[in-house]
Amino acid sequence: MKPVIFGLSGPELTADERAFFREANPLGYILFKRNCVDRAQMRALTDSLRDLSGRADVPILIDQEGERVSRMQPPEWPAFPAGPAFDRLYDLAPSSAIEAARANGHALALMLAEVGVNVNCAPLLDVRQPVTTPAVGERTFGSDPMRVAALGRAMLDGMARGGVVGIVKHMPGHGRGVVDSHYELPVVTASDAELEVDIEPFRTLARAPMAMTCHVVFKAWD
Repeated sequence: MKPVIFGLSGPELTADERAFFREANPLGYILFKRNCVDRAQMRALTDSLRDLSGRADVPILIDQEGERVSRMQPPEWPAFPAGPAFDRLYDLAPSSAIEAARANGHALALMLAEVGVNVNCAPLLDVRQPVTTPAVGERTFGSDPMRVAALGRAMLDGMARGGVVGIVKHMPGHGRGVVDSHYELPVVTASDAELEVDIEPFRTLARAPMAMTCHVVFKAWD
């Protein structure tokens, strides 16, 4: 087995993909919007990936955070809120926000499990800063590391209850990136001491099952 996650070209496996994946035997797969048409199609696709791998528990990933990062979209699937909705609720009622994040994670997981997806690339543990690029800032649980960790933990717990593994991201923190790392490489000049704020949610949830790194240069470390 190769320690790599592969993507697919479309809503079903091509003959070339079947041959390549059979030989490569990757750790798992990740689905994008191009792979998500409807429930029956997605279930057939994930079943074929499991059959091909010979592993019932092969990781099949997706990015389904809610709002702007949603590979499975309406009207076929319901819309889900992103992190800022829970941040705003936390201002009014912290306990209710945590329960809402947990319930949201559970509902997301049930939707994913129905179509055979068992890993979700969420939650974000990035701590929002005044300079955070909107590509990340519009998705975060807020600017307080304790709040981010609490809401992130709740979402992880909810997804786990629904049978889906969560991936915390973007370790060690994308909150100080001022540009979208999909297009440019962010360079962060904050000191080691300042970066403690960014690291704190990841340290708090260090026992999370999986993590995704960010594409950022940290002058204090790199």
